[in-house]
Amino acid sequence: MTEENVLEALKNVTYPGFTKDIVTFGFVKDVVVENTTVGLMLDITSSADEVKNELIEKATAELKKAGFEEIHVNIKAPQAPTQMSNSVSGKNLAPHIKNFVMVSSGKGGVGKSTTSVNIAIALAMQGKKVGLLDADIYGPNIPRMMGLHAIKPEIHGNKLEPLKAYGVEFMSMGSIMEDGAALIWRGSMIMKAIEQFLRDILWSELDILVIDMPPGTGDAQLSLAQSVPITAGITVTTPQEVSLDDSRRSLNMFKKLEIPTAGIIENMSGFICPSCDTESDIFGMGTSAAVAKEFDTELITRIPIEPEIRIGGDTGMPIVYNKPDSETAKRYQEAAVKLWAFIEKVNAEGGVDNASVQPTTPPGVSACSTGAAKK
Repeated sequence: MTEENVLEALKNVTYPGFTKDIVTFGFVKDVVVENTTVGLMLDITSSADEVKNELIEKATAELKKAGFEEIHVNIKAPQAPTQMSNSVSGKNLAPHIKNFVMVSSGKGGVGKSTTSVNIAIALAMQGKKVGLLDADIYGPNIPRMMGLHAIKPEIHGNKLEPLKAYGVEFMSMGSIMEDGAALIWRGSMIMKAIEQFLRDILWSELDILVIDMPPGTGDAQLSLAQSVPITAGITVTTPQEVSLDDSRRSLNMFKKLEIPTAGIIENMSGFICPSCDTESDIFGMGTSAAVAKEFDTELITRIPIEPEIRIGGDTGMPIVYNKPDSETAKRYQEAAVKLWAFIEKVNAEGGVDNASVQPTTPPGVSACSTGAAKK
């Protein structure tokens, strides 16, 4: 009996909630074989006891079928921190993704999608394996901003292959729906779609998934926090007080869900003249710093109003990639560096396990069964 026999047997053990096996996920470690005795470690991403018990039971059964008589399966799992977001269930619909970042805003129109796109690309340019999920179901703008709004994703069985641009994997309801179609969905259907975007998209083993949320603090935000452990949250705002009032609600949501807050990105902060490169204060500038201090976080960066940002978003040529020497691109790059440093700090301190209260919603309409997922 050899290690190869062990791995072959364990390929029949799927990770709970997934179609992939624990060998493919890379969870099988430290295999020791002596005659018909085997010992191994399963290094998993969930702290839930039901997940651990199911894996031990299934692994033991498969190894017995393979001819092993004495079997020792140990589990290495994240230790539950003292404070946990949402619950202690340990739910994680995408355990092969290392970090999740929720990009949120208290109100619409503040440049949240533009920020998500440029931050994701900046992280990819810095060597990270990055995914971008457009969870703004009602207003999915990411496909156009990434330059692939006319491209439909490939279907493999009942799963979708994410689209790729600028070194980033991404998926959006806008890539599935017909152009101009409107979604008139209740909250339970939105929550179901969020779950399917995590479970039924063939994401790679990513370093980070940047998630562009719809504005507000509703069903989509709660569903996401219930589905995966959010490593960090970012709030996007503009300098006006009316926007800052809504940003406080977004930051308060992070606090209630116990999502580590990376900070605030102040968008439309000043105006850079395309003729003289002078930066003028037209809507206010730096007003988010006081709010950041109020919530014990930081103002990550200020993104000015610059015509090239709008042009890049409309043409599918994001400024951080196509104008890397511009002042705005440099600020997005700086924000990406700060975000990654915050993520490393969170992980060094034991990570998060904010994976969820089980939602009590009835089965919704499949995001891939609306008829819009045709190639």
